[in-house]
Amino acid sequence: MQQSQTTRVAGNALSFEDTAVAFAHLSDWQLKKTYFIFSLMNQNALVKIGTFSVKLLLKLNFPIKWAVRDTIFEHFCGGETIAECQATIDALRQSGIGTILDYSVEGEGTEASFDATAAEILRTVAIAAAQPQAVPFTVFKVTGIGSADLLEKVQKNAVLSEEENAAYIRLRQRMQGLCRAAAEHRVRIFVDAEESWIQDAIDALTYDMMQLYNRDFCTVWNTYQMYCIDSLRNLRAATAAARREGYLLGVKLVRGAYMEKERQRSHEQNYADPIQPDKPATDAAYNEALVFCVENREVVSLCLGTHNEHSSRLLAEQMQQHQLARNDPRFWFAQLLGMSDNISFNLARAGYQVAKYVPYGPVDAVMPYLFRRAEENTSVAGQASREFQLVEQEVNRRQALKNKV
Repeated sequence: MQQSQTTRVAGNALSFEDTAVAFAHLSDWQLKKTYFIFSLMNQNALVKIGTFSVKLLLKLNFPIKWAVRDTIFEHFCGGETIAECQATIDALRQSGIGTILDYSVEGEGTEASFDATAAEILRTVAIAAAQPQAVPFTVFKVTGIGSADLLEKVQKNAVLSEEENAAYIRLRQRMQGLCRAAAEHRVRIFVDAEESWIQDAIDALTYDMMQLYNRDFCTVWNTYQMYCIDSLRNLRAATAAARREGYLLGVKLVRGAYMEKERQRSHEQNYADPIQPDKPATDAAYNEALVFCVENREVVSLCLGTHNEHSSRLLAEQMQQHQLARNDPRFWFAQLLGMSDNISFNLARAGYQVAKYVPYGPVDAVMPYLFRRAEENTSVAGQASREFQLVEQEVNRRQALKNKV
């Protein structure tokens, strides 16, 4: 069925086409810079060549970090440190949008690096506690505070050595330390989803944390990648368990981030592909999960992590259908910094609760994240062209206004 371009909300039209609202936070110079970035990202071949070239130059220690910092890093990241992110936090807050501080440094896989990452996440919890309206969420990956290989062994129920068992205890202690600190300050904390061969182990840890800390406030939120065939069933089971055990279930819905890796591994190791057969199947599962969360809102809190306009509109419609306030504390929308501003800023303008993921970390350490952003923008059908089209539309709109003067 053809979807309308707007959703009526309390007598007002919610539109994702209003570029004046979407880019009001950008000066003319910043808008032109954004236009330049997306014009490059709109060319698949150029993205592939550019990504390869930057990786090679960095490996050869060429001094190009300044160029990366002043372009894609500045567009998609808040800064190299939490302090540098404060300007972005303040700017988003002025538009009614919260910040999700995302320490996007991929660990070295050592116990020292796991401790360092946990300490950094604790600092984001402290910032969220001090600025609860501006920083409504924090986030971490379990593989940032513990070994992925160890999680895989745990998921397989393999026998752990004495050293491995001690490492797993330390991983759990780090995770509990983060969740306990968040609970003490009534800060919401996302546990990011990861690959399917370690996700069950991550889920088990996360649900344990929910039982401990989600009694009267939804502190710990799990992430469900709806391109996984099992995700909807897992969400239903988790909801039933939360209701039975008397705790609140925090749910962040995403479509997923590891599809190519998942498919390749299942093929190489000859097991059933865990991924939905196609995008329509993923979209259907995502939207079904969305509706399920709204219907089970007495126990479920939902963050809709998506750049999909239809899914965003669907949640707005569901909230209206159930006569829920647009600022109901159980429902959030989230997008990445530098992407889908037409969704984020128009939702915030309409009174919904919106937050932006704001990655940060040293430029060279965040490069893997930036490469993924560039590749995802070209691999997701129409994403780069949609972003470019909207920015171009705003450039033309502003130019037309100037011509009238």
